[in-house]
Amino acid sequence: MKRNFTEWLKTFKSSICDYGYYVDFEKVYGNVDNIKVELNILNSLIGSKNIEKDFEKLIADYPKVLKCIPVLLAVRGREIYAIDGDGEYLFNFYKPNYSIKEYIMFMQKTGLFTLISERIINNLVDYVMGVEVGLDSNGRKNRGGHLMENLVEDYLIKAGLIKNETYFKEMKLTAIEKKWDIDLSGISNQGKAEKRFDFVVKKGRTIYGIETNFYAIGGSKLNETARSYKTIALEAKGIDGFAFVWFTDGCGWKSAKHNLEETFDVLDNIYCIADMENGIIQKLFD
Repeated sequence: MKRNFTEWLKTFKSSICDYGYYVDFEKVYGNVDNIKVELNILNSLIGSKNIEKDFEKLIADYPKVLKCIPVLLAVRGREIYAIDGDGEYLFNFYKPNYSIKEYIMFMQKTGLFTLISERIINNLVDYVMGVEVGLDSNGRKNRGGHLMENLVEDYLIKAGLIKNETYFKEMKLTAIEKKWDIDLSGISNQGKAEKRFDFVVKKGRTIYGIETNFYAIGGSKLNETARSYKTIALEAKGIDGFAFVWFTDGCGWKSAKHNLEETFDVLDNIYCIADMENGIIQKLFD
């Protein structure tokens, strides 16, 4: 019986965030620990009455302290670019490429000397801990993507499909072709595009290429994804022994429902979390 797209879309969830989604504290703690010694040395400048002179002496005695400067500005990496009326600079904080006077200028103009000398903060280790928490929020997008992968994988495990020779994660088309001697050039545009599936399951005579994603918010990416997967769905139909499966969910799709519906109409194996909760994986791979 043909499913009703509108009713199916109504079952989509607003979120699948677990407790670890918001902040990866282990990563935060590790990043702070890597520079804790240098930060504590830099703490000696807090409240300094002559911070330029004290900074110059400190860097001369402990040059490695420079490497913790970028994170004080919430910057990842070893270099920071800056431009002013005197020219443009690319400061390296691991291999100093300017004079100490120019690094003092950097500290002045970025406001870091004021932050430290006027006791606006009392402890740079605590300050960087907060900066790291803020920077880690940028990783939520990647963690969100993995949440759906993990959820689908849990259901695959429950269905007894996790076996060394029949189940693979992040497998490329070329690897699938080589392992099972199957021609997937119809999907790869005659070998010009390298597609990678989140999961690949071999059950009986059929190889299942599985994609997973969850979109809590809308955006142009959703329309692009729906169109791309519609193309794969149509291309896969002409390949004997191969099936394309897509597990997706999220209220973000409500802003891109027309493109999703077009894919829904041509892809029989498109499912949401409610489908998995109702046993679709067991039925699909039975």
